Amino acid sequence: MAELLYKLGRFSAKRAWVVIASWLILLGLGVGAFLAFGGTLVSTVNIPGTETSKVTDKLAEEIPDTSGATGSIVFQTEDGSEFTQEQRDALGTLLADVEELDGVEQGIDPFDTQAQLEDQRTQLEDGRGELADAREQLDSGREELESGQEQLDDARQQLEDGQSQLDDAKAQAEAAGIDPAMVPELAAQQEQLDQGLAELESQQEQLDQGLKEIEDGEADYETGLQQLEDGSALLDLASEIRQVSEDGSTAVGSVMFTDSLFDITPETKEPVVEMIENGLPEGVTAEFSNELTMAIPEILGPGEAVGVVIALIALLVLMRAILPAVVPILSAIVGVGIGTTAALALSGTIEMMSVTPVLGVMLGLAVGIDYSLFIINRHRKQLKDGYDLHESIGLANGTSGNAVVFAGATVLVALLALNVSGIGFLGLMGNVGALCVAVAVLIAITLTPAIMGLIGIRALSRKERRAVEAGTIERVSSASVKPMRTGRAVLTGVLSVILLLVIAIPALSMRLGMPTGAAEPADSTQYKAYTAIDENFGAGMNGTLLVVADTHEAVSDDDLVSQQLEIAQQLGDLDDVRAVAPIATNDDQSVIAFQVIPEEGPSAESTEQLVHTLRDMSPLDGDIEIGVAGTASGNIDVSEKLADALPGYLALVVGLSFVIMVFVFRSLLVPLTATIGFILSLFASFGAITAIYQWGWLADLFGVHAPGPVLSFLPTILIGILFGLAMDYQLFVASGMREAYAHGNDARKSVQLGLRNGRAVVITAAIIMISVFGAFIFSDASMIKPMGFGLAVGVLFDAFVVRLLLIPAVMHLLGKSAWWIPKWLDRILPNVDVEGAKLELRHPGTGPVETVDSEDGEKADTADAKS
Repeated sequence: MAELLYKLGRFSAKRAWVVIASWLILLGLGVGAFLAFGGTLVSTVNIPGTETSKVTDKLAEEIPDTSGATGSIVFQTEDGSEFTQEQRDALGTLLADVEELDGVEQGIDPFDTQAQLEDQRTQLEDGRGELADAREQLDSGREELESGQEQLDDARQQLEDGQSQLDDAKAQAEAAGIDPAMVPELAAQQEQLDQGLAELESQQEQLDQGLKEIEDGEADYETGLQQLEDGSALLDLASEIRQVSEDGSTAVGSVMFTDSLFDITPETKEPVVEMIENGLPEGVTAEFSNELTMAIPEILGPGEAVGVVIALIALLVLMRAILPAVVPILSAIVGVGIGTTAALALSGTIEMMSVTPVLGVMLGLAVGIDYSLFIINRHRKQLKDGYDLHESIGLANGTSGNAVVFAGATVLVALLALNVSGIGFLGLMGNVGALCVAVAVLIAITLTPAIMGLIGIRALSRKERRAVEAGTIERVSSASVKPMRTGRAVLTGVLSVILLLVIAIPALSMRLGMPTGAAEPADSTQYKAYTAIDENFGAGMNGTLLVVADTHEAVSDDDLVSQQLEIAQQLGDLDDVRAVAPIATNDDQSVIAFQVIPEEGPSAESTEQLVHTLRDMSPLDGDIEIGVAGTASGNIDVSEKLADALPGYLALVVGLSFVIMVFVFRSLLVPLTATIGFILSLFASFGAITAIYQWGWLADLFGVHAPGPVLSFLPTILIGILFGLAMDYQLFVASGMREAYAHGNDARKSVQLGLRNGRAVVITAAIIMISVFGAFIFSDASMIKPMGFGLAVGVLFDAFVVRLLLIPAVMHLLGKSAWWIPKWLDRILPNVDVEGAKLELRHPGTGPVETVDSEDGEKADTADAKS
C-alpha cells in the first residue's frame, strides 16, 4: 500500500492539473446528479415494525380518515382580545379552502369544533329536560291507567255479584222444575251480564295496551336516560379538550393530510403554510407546529463558515504560511461537495432524513482538513530536511498518506457498522458519512499532492525557505529528550481518569427522545406554536396520543356510546391522563379510536410511562385489545429501539477497537489502554451532553431554552464517529512511541519521543475538528445542535485528555510491558506498516542522517527510520 501511495503521490504532483481537473469534473457530475435525480429529504424518524407503526397501519386499514398526518395551526389575535365573528368566519373559510390543495384531507375549523362541543352540552341539558317531561307524562299516564283499572275492577266485581245472584235465581228455578232458559227475565239478565263482561274485556284490553305503551315508554326513558348519562360522562372525560382558549384569544386549527406523518413531503405541506399565511384576516397571527414546518436544515451556514475560519487560523499558526494552510480547506470543501451531492442524488430513490447530509458535511469537513494536514505536515518537514519536491510529496503520501488511509478505514468501519443495528435510517446515516470520509481520504492522497506539486517550495514560509537555503534549520538532538517523572505520570493518569469519570456522572440519568417544538429556536414558528398551546391549553395538548381499541365484534348503534364510555373510563382512570375523547370508529364499529391527552408534554417521563401503561393494559375486559399511536408515541418507540441497539453496537465497536490496535501496535496492553481511553472519553461526552441538553446546565451559553431528553440516535452516532477519530489520534501519537521503541530507545523515553513527534499535529487536528463540529452547535436545527456539541466535546476529551495526557502517563507506567505480546500471536499477526518505514528504506531521499527533533517539536526524517 505504501509503495502504491508513493507512486500515486508522485504522479499527482507531476500531473497536477489532470488530477485537479478530474476532481472538478467529479464535483460537477455530483452537482448535476443532485439537480437531476435529487429528491425530498424527510424530517421525521420512522422505524418500521414498532408498536406505533403497527397501530398506524391498522388505522390506515380500518379508519383511513384518521391515519393521515395532522398539523396544528395556532391562531391568535394580535392584541390578545377575543376573536370577532368576522375573524372567526374568515378563518373557517380559509381552512375550508385548504381542503382544495393536493394531499389535504380536511381542514378543521376550531371555532366550529368548539361550538359543536358546546352544542353537545346544550343538547344534553335539553335532553335532560325532555326526559323529565316524558317522565312526568309517563307517571301521569300510569296514574290514569291505574285509576281506570280500579274502575274496571269495581265494574267487574259488580258483574260478578250480578252473575252470582242470577246463578242463584237459576238454581231456584231448576229446583222448582222450571228450565231457566225458559224464563225470559233470567235470559235477559244473562245477556246483559254477558254484554257488560264483553265491554269490560274490551276496556281491559285497552288498559293493557296503554300499560304496555307506558312500560315501553319507561324502557325507552331508561335507555335514553342511560345514553344521556353515558354521553354526559364522555363529555366530562373530554372537558379539558378545547380548540378555543377560555379567553377566546387563541384557537388551534388542524389540517389533516392524506399521507401518514412518515410519508408526507414538504411539497405537500408548504402550500398549506403559504395559503394560511397569505389568507389571514386582519389582526390575526398564525404559528405552525413541527408537523407542518419542520424545515430541512441548511447544509452550510454562517456557523460552519466560522468553523472553517477557525480551522484556517489554526493551520496558519501551525504552518506560518498561507498557501499550505489553505490547501486542507480547499481539499475538504471539494470533498464535501462531491460526497454530499452524490449522497443527495440518491434522495430521489431512497428515503433520507434531513440531518443525514449534514452529518456528511460535518465529517467531510473535519476529516478532510485533518487528513490533508497530516500529509502536508510530513511534506513540509521533509522539505526542511532538503528533500526533492516530488520525492518529498511521494514519500509523504506513502508514509503519512498510508496512515491516513488506515485512519480513514477505521472511521469507515465504524460508520458502516451502523448497519448492524438493523435500524434503516441509522445505517443510511452511517453509509452517507462513510461515503464522505472515503472521498476525503481519496482527496487527501490525490488532490493534496497535486496542489502541493503546484505550490512547490512555497509550502514553506519565506523564513523557513531562507533557513533551508542557508542550512540553518535548528534541530534538537533526541538525547535531550527526558522521560517524564513517574510521580507526574501517576498524578496525570489519576487526575485524567477522575476528570472524565466526574464529567460522565450525568450520563447515568441520560434519557433518549426526539426533539419537540420546545427545542426549536425561540423565534421559530414551531416554538411559538408549541408554547402557545402549552400556555393556553396545557402541556399535554402538544403530546396527544391516539389509542385504538379493537373489540373484535361489531357494536350496535344502541351499545356504541356505552362501549365507548366503558373504555374511556378505564383510560381516564389512569394517572397522568388529563382527558379522553372518542374520535372515530370503523364501519362495523368494532374498532374505536380515542384521543388521549396526557398531563405533561410529549418528552416528559410521565408521558413515556403512560404509553407503556396503556399498552400493558391490553387486553381490557372482554378481550378488547388496545394500541397506542401518534407522534409522541412514535418518538418514544424510536428512542427505545435505538436505546436497545446501543449496547450491542458499543460492544461491536469496542471489540473492533481492540483488534485493530493489536494489528497496528503488535501489543495487548496498548490496545487495551487505547480502548479504555475511548470508553472514558465517550462516556464523558455522554455526561456533558446530558448536563447541557437534559439538565439545562449552561443552557443560555449553548442556546438550550427547553432542556429535554437527549437526541435518541446521538449516542449511537457518537460511538461510531468518535471511535474512528479516537483511533486516528491514537495512531498518530502511539505509532511514534512504537517506532522510537523499535529503534532501540528506552520504553519510557520512547513515550516522550512519540509524544513530541505527534503532539503538534494532533493538537492542530483536534482544534480543527472541534471548531468544525462546534460551529454546528449554533445551528437552527434542533437535531443538529446536540450532534455538533457531542462531537466537539468528544474530540476535546479524547484528543487533549486521553491521547495527550492519559495515554502517555499510562504508557510511562507500563514501561516495556506496554509492548508485550505472546510469541505465538506475534508470529501469526501480519506486519501492518502504517508509518511506511519499509518505504523509507527503499526511498531514502536526501534527508539528514542523525535522529533529530525539529524546533517545533515534530520528528524530522531519521536515519533510524531507515535502518
